[in-house]
Amino acid sequence: AVLPERLRRREAERQQGVERQRQKKEAQVVKEEQSEFFVAAFAREREAVEALLAAGPLEEAAARLQGLQKLLTESVRFLAPYEVRQGQEAVARLQGDLAARRQQLQPKKKFAFRALKKEAAPGSEPRPAEPARPAAAAPAPGYGSAEGEPGGPPLCGFSGAEDEELELGPAELLQRDVVLSELRGCRVLLRGNANTLRVRDCRGCTVLCGPVSTSALVDGCSDCLLVLACQQLRSHRTRDCRFYVQVTSRAVIEDCTKISFAPYAWSYPGIERDFESSGLDRNRNNWNLVDDFDWLATNKPSPNWSLIPEQERISCWD
Repeated sequence: AVLPERLRRREAERQQGVERQRQKKEAQVVKEEQSEFFVAAFAREREAVEALLAAGPLEEAAARLQGLQKLLTESVRFLAPYEVRQGQEAVARLQGDLAARRQQLQPKKKFAFRALKKEAAPGSEPRPAEPARPAAAAPAPGYGSAEGEPGGPPLCGFSGAEDEELELGPAELLQRDVVLSELRGCRVLLRGNANTLRVRDCRGCTVLCGPVSTSALVDGCSDCLLVLACQQLRSHRTRDCRFYVQVTSRAVIEDCTKISFAPYAWSYPGIERDFESSGLDRNRNNWNLVDDFDWLATNKPSPNWSLIPEQERISCWD
């Protein structure tokens, strides 16, 4: 009686193994089909965005590009890492092309003649010199527009300020491309829905930002506190920074050290409206999923980033 029982148990285990293999094979087939569908759909949408950028309405291109980013974000779970990276690079390139096209279509400054100085009549007393007035197009240091790409027109944001509190509201930010550059010891409040955000070469700053519809790039920064909500977060050449983020795809870091992450925890009146405008899903936050392109080992965590312990997280931002 013992032998048949043992055989039955062995047969049951064999059947379970066969079933596991079948389910695994089916799952692999589904994954491959999903990947093939994504590749085809992504290529089709990318070509549509490129065509609109070349000769179509930019608002339609921006909407299609946002849909392309959403497609990538929702497909991350079944894509291979190299496919995710290729998709992120393609979206980033298109976002750069969109920003460049917007700059090209901005109205150029009107040409204006300058009045020539009249020579004083012989024997008349010279008039006292009037104090020089700043040019209307040049904002006070730290305010107004930050420098965009080299040789391009200014973008929305701040540049070159030191130890100041800087702020932009919903009307100024709505679907704009925002740049914060070369700030020192500043506190920046961005209440509204921007299209993209770039923070570069900043030191010792706090940046509190409402929802960004597409991507946020932090480049060359140190000793900063950044509170960001976006679809895609990338950080390059950055060290000793804390991120409080809501990100719908996986954050990407490269050439970074001593970076730490916690979930997004800032609020202000009207933020729900800004989230709705941005298209971000408040229920999806991959704040603790980070891809370090300088760390390829899969069996050991990257030493370049960590999670902020709960007891050390900031909850009050006033």
